[in-house]
Amino acid sequence: MLKVLRNILLVCLFSPAIVMAEDYVAGQHYQVLANPVPTLNADKIEVVELFWYGCPHCFKFEPLLDKWSATLADDVDFSHSPAMWNERMTTHAKIFYTAEVLGVQDKAHNAVFTTMNVENKKLLDEDEIAALFATFGVSKKDFSKAFNSFGVSSSTRQADARARGYKITGTPEMVVNGKYRISGSTAGSQAKMLDVANYLIEKERQAKK
Repeated sequence: MLKVLRNILLVCLFSPAIVMAEDYVAGQHYQVLANPVPTLNADKIEVVELFWYGCPHCFKFEPLLDKWSATLADDVDFSHSPAMWNERMTTHAKIFYTAEVLGVQDKAHNAVFTTMNVENKKLLDEDEIAALFATFGVSKKDFSKAFNSFGVSSSTRQADARARGYKITGTPEMVVNGKYRISGSTAGSQAKMLDVANYLIEKERQAKK
């Protein structure tokens, strides 16, 4: 009897991994990058979400992503990275890094999404952006200094270079450990993007052992 119970337990423990391995196929549910992009911390499994504040799909994805990222283990580094393929998106990427420099990212990130997708504001004018930052307690002088700083410009350029290395085709997309790119079209849905990411995180975790 004990042997039977033990076998049932082993099936329950290992069958999810088997299902995942069968369900998620390279080239179908995710893309393998021909030239992996170096991660910022080799000791961690890096997960990056590529987004644009003006993207309604990214806005819809954000609540799912927030809940999912809160469940990640300590060996995973999760971060957002703005995508940009025109001047407008570059301005919005600067908003992201300005908030980071000023220490208001926790307030600004969702607020910028809401301002653009619900209030339909373009946030292209520096004074308009400064007014939004004022609601986070940031003076116009401090905002302007950060927004036009070398540090923000450098971070924006680096994010653009990473996105080019990832070969992204749209937003939102996710990249796991600089090796695997996931999109809604490959995974099947935004929720399934997170399932595929979980699979690839475990794949990388096992590879590190």
